[in-house]
Amino acid sequence: MENNSSQPSSSDQNRNFSSPFLQTQPFTESEGQENDWNFRDFLGILRRRSLIIAGVATVVMAIVVSQALSQKPEYEGNFRLLVEPVNDDTKMLDVVKDANVAKSSLDYESQIQVLKSPELMGNIVKQLQGSYPEIDYDSLLNSLTIIRLGTTKIIEVRYRSNDANKTKVVLNQIATDYLNYSLEKRQTKLRQGIQFVEKQLPSLQKRVDEIQKDLQNFRQKYDFIDPDTQAEQIASQVNILSGQRLAVNQQLAQARANLAGLQAQDGELAALNNATVYQQLIIQVRQLETQIAAESARFQSDSPNMRTLKEKRDNLLPLLRQEAQRFLDVKVADVATQVQTLEVQSQELAKAEQKLEERRKQLPVLTRQYTEMQRTLQVATESLNRFLATRETLQIQVAQTELPWQLIQAPSKPESPLSSDIKRNLISGFFASLAIGIGIAILIEKLDNTYHTAAALKEKIKLPLLGTIPFEKQLQNGQHGTTKQNIPIVRVTDSLRESVPGLAVIPDQDYSNYSPKFLEALRVLCTNIQLLSSDRPIRSIIISSAMSGDGKSTVAFHLAQIATAMGQRVLLIDADLRQPTIHTLSNLNNLWGLSNLISTNLPVKEVIRQLPSMNELSVITSGPIPPDPTKLLSSEKMKRLMEEFHNSFDLVIYDAPVLVGLADASLIAPHTNGILLVVRMDKTDSSVLKRALDNLKLSRMSVLGVVGNAQKNN
Repeated sequence: MENNSSQPSSSDQNRNFSSPFLQTQPFTESEGQENDWNFRDFLGILRRRSLIIAGVATVVMAIVVSQALSQKPEYEGNFRLLVEPVNDDTKMLDVVKDANVAKSSLDYESQIQVLKSPELMGNIVKQLQGSYPEIDYDSLLNSLTIIRLGTTKIIEVRYRSNDANKTKVVLNQIATDYLNYSLEKRQTKLRQGIQFVEKQLPSLQKRVDEIQKDLQNFRQKYDFIDPDTQAEQIASQVNILSGQRLAVNQQLAQARANLAGLQAQDGELAALNNATVYQQLIIQVRQLETQIAAESARFQSDSPNMRTLKEKRDNLLPLLRQEAQRFLDVKVADVATQVQTLEVQSQELAKAEQKLEERRKQLPVLTRQYTEMQRTLQVATESLNRFLATRETLQIQVAQTELPWQLIQAPSKPESPLSSDIKRNLISGFFASLAIGIGIAILIEKLDNTYHTAAALKEKIKLPLLGTIPFEKQLQNGQHGTTKQNIPIVRVTDSLRESVPGLAVIPDQDYSNYSPKFLEALRVLCTNIQLLSSDRPIRSIIISSAMSGDGKSTVAFHLAQIATAMGQRVLLIDADLRQPTIHTLSNLNNLWGLSNLISTNLPVKEVIRQLPSMNELSVITSGPIPPDPTKLLSSEKMKRLMEEFHNSFDLVIYDAPVLVGLADASLIAPHTNGILLVVRMDKTDSSVLKRALDNLKLSRMSVLGVVGNAQKNN
């Protein structure tokens, strides 16, 4: 029993009736172990699907037995062909200088397919149809088996039929045609192959020569040897030219600086310091000035000596200026010539560097062209080599196939039919049929989305399992109700609260129609509901389900009876205003009920009724089906009625519509202690149940727990 959930109960008889009574139970659906079946689950599947397993096994076994009994005796014969020489001819083939030629050159798989081909078998079929008109290509091929014996050079051909003479005739015809094929067809195809290869060789050789010539011209035109070497050479030359141009530019800058200095006054003086003639004239002038200064102390300025010295000095001064001008002109001309020469050198180096740079930019294109030409040459060369090798191989095969295939085991007439082990076939068929039946049962189980055991329901839903109601045949047969009759309405003379306590008297009730397990399961369910809350009792619950047909109304009806029998004042209300059922289960008419009570001013006492078999149980049927049940259930009057019922009875049970697709249960659930969810074993779809739980989780409804209904003995 699930009694480990502790939740607060109803409110303290005050007006705070609209608040939730119980906190929402957390619930999830476990999917992690959905496919993890143990041995007990496997046995449960076998028990549940025993009829399917037995039926499938019986059908398969019947087919196996009929085939085994109707099987006719078959005769099988064979012959063997040696298709390659036994001796080792490796030494004879050394001229080819190919080690692979010494190995087997025959593709046995392909050869066997050729032997089965319609082209080769067509003549055989025509020859055989003269004696056996029923033979055609398909029937011959279905009865024919051609294999290679291990890794030997022998092909074995087997044929099976219901006639021993027919088997020998067919094998003789096949052996004759195969031997003829070995001499004619195979050599003809090899020679055709050689002719084709020799026809292709000249064009391949011409193609190789043309590509080699194009590659040679390319190298000569672009001085191109190797892409990597070419790139290194260009890079090296660019570096050299860059260094040279840098040095020339430095010299040019120095020369331009010298020229600018010569054109300045300071530069002229510095340059004249290196002029020999100019310096000699300077010395002479200075000597004359020294003599003039010395003579001026002795003579007058107009003395002959003084005039002579001054004339000499004056004559030297023009010569000095002319020499200075001449020397500077020569020096400037030299520096200007040097500047011009260096500028020309710098320009030439820049042009050379630019050409190298253009070559370097062009190098990837040339490299790609060179690589493409080499690749094309390699492909053409490889193709030429393959054709040459193929020609040599075909020539060797032609030489080898000059020797025909040898018939090393001739066809013979089979003396006795093949032994058919009927007992072994029947045993194998039995186990195969059993395995097929179990496989189909497991497949059906995998496709079944229902719950089969209460343990599986508890494990995957993760909600308190408050009870498991066993399958009751009496409920299926509908024997619990009596014949419908006119049931009088219980008219309460005093107020509702004064008259209801009188209904708590428990008479002796007859439960002989129900099994003890069924009644005990209901008692356990009723007890577990009351134990959900340790401090306050459960006063009102909603019983619903995810799908119709899960038995929610039946559970609500019998739970109300058991709760009444256990001493509680119980009111059972049929809140399913769409498909009401309680009036049918309780054998009451449904002329008026809850819908009348909400939509009219009918007194409550007018709609409360008693069961004919249990006068202490109060029942309110649904009444006439209204056009809009949702509007009635969400009305303020419905809330006031629920509060009045809650305060007047020990337990109020609402039979609500299904949860999926309808909002009826969610409208009245907040004004009760919670929802009790009924799940029918082997019927309720787990996906629909999960959707119902998801809806409850989103609406934060209080879920008391789950009841497993109609549990069969698995």
